Amino acid sequence: FSWFSKSKTKPNGKKPPAEEKKHYLEPEYTKVRVVDFDLKELVVLPREIDLNEWLASNTTTFFNLINLQYSTISEFCTGDTCQAMTACNTIYYWYDERGKKTKCTGPQYVDFVMSLVQKLVTDEEIFPTKYGKEFPNSFESLVKKICRYLFHVLAHIYWAHFKETVALELQGHLNTLYAHFIVFVREFNLVDPKETCIMDDLSEVLCTPLPPSPQQNHVTER
Repeated sequence: FSWFSKSKTKPNGKKPPAEEKKHYLEPEYTKVRVVDFDLKELVVLPREIDLNEWLASNTTTFFNLINLQYSTISEFCTGDTCQAMTACNTIYYWYDERGKKTKCTGPQYVDFVMSLVQKLVTDEEIFPTKYGKEFPNSFESLVKKICRYLFHVLAHIYWAHFKETVALELQGHLNTLYAHFIVFVREFNLVDPKETCIMDDLSEVLCTPLPPSPQQNHVTER
């Protein structure tokens, strides 16, 4: 596979005006989660499980969850509202299987991502489900590629569609999904920190477990 993506900062150095205020960093939003325990416990490789099996299972789950999360705001992600696939001051370009660079709209990019990942995770030669079937030598590099793409989608949801996510009261789900994903990719070094650094401020806040609450509600608030 020669599918890959590169990010590029705008050359004129101008940042989108919205960068002045990252609403998703406001405490009233970051305190809303749907779990109240250390997510690291969920991602550590269980002793009796094969590493590739664990990576395959988690990667497939994250693909489904991130696809679902995006679907909640997809009607707001259009060629007009998202003329490029952006996150912070980064524009993501798509490179097709021939290496041709394409600047595409947000929904086009997400469609490329989800179509490719769907194809990979349902390919029995890459994500084997039958007992005794070997994982390919390229498996880890493909998982890294998938995780990089999924990060782009999460970053775009925060950057371009957090307002709609809050209006739908789904920020607790988004925060928990994002934190779980980041803890997972860090645990297994699946995404280059240079790729995720644009969201480090959010990762720092969300990947810190909330202190115990006297009332164990379904949604924990600090």
